[in-house]
Amino acid sequence: MDAIIGLINEAAEWLRTKNTDQWAQPWPNRADRDSRVLSSLRQGKTWICWDGEIPAATLTTDLDNDPYWASEHSRPSRRAVYVHRLVVARRYAGMHLGGSLLNWVGRTGQLAHGARCLRISAWTTNQALHRYYQAQGFAPRGYHADDGYPSAARFEKLTSIIPFSWPPLFSAPSLLAEPRR
Repeated sequence: MDAIIGLINEAAEWLRTKNTDQWAQPWPNRADRDSRVLSSLRQGKTWICWDGEIPAATLTTDLDNDPYWASEHSRPSRRAVYVHRLVVARRYAGMHLGGSLLNWVGRTGQLAHGARCLRISAWTTNQALHRYYQAQGFAPRGYHADDGYPSAARFEKLTSIIPFSWPPLFSAPSLLAEPRR
């Protein structure tokens, strides 16, 4: 939990220097944000990419339908993996870690769960993030109707366009290994 909150706080601090209000305040408040992070951890939906003992990146994945995608644009019949809270530590920026993690999630979702696409919602006012996702092969899929949710911009990437890489860049921890605390 501390590693993930640390990554989020570092990203929020950096975002304050950019032309966006993303994460200027935890949404909708710190307690609710932290509760979502903890819940995802407990459900085994959150991943941390470690560089030795240093948390380099995190993301949360979900196979359940995301309520913010429930609309005429979401194609609910298409099996998807939903990504939340993708954060890369600043010292790893520019190393293609975020894009590699997204591809890993999409490929894993396709192979293990039959997912046909990868979906992510982006902070509505962060145009640089929108361009980043498009550069990663995501197509814009409009905005959801809930005006109170700040990540209303939706993006989707077909898993069929994700190149297969060998050896894999990332792997899940061994089932025999002690989990990190």
